[in-house]
Amino acid sequence: MTLFLTASTLTLLLTLSYIAMCVVSPFGDCRKCRGFGYIARTDRKGRPKRGKACRRCQATGKRIRVGRWIYNRAVRVHCAGTR
Repeated sequence: MTLFLTASTLTLLLTLSYIAMCVVSPFGDCRKCRGFGYIARTDRKGRPKRGKACRRCQATGKRIRVGRWIYNRAVRVHCAGTR
């Protein structure tokens, strides 16, 4: 019983910390460009150079977190259903 209690407490703690992170900071760094807004490339000599603008984040470097996206969608559905 102690193992189950520890696992459930840890799961609850992780869930609540992710919810708090989504409330405090709804946008996270883009996973493709790592928050730069463009894909970093290197030229033939190995020097870094700016690549094309990131298509996932539209060159902002930020994307909405999954938890915040789900929350926004749930609020939108609730508002549409109670009109």
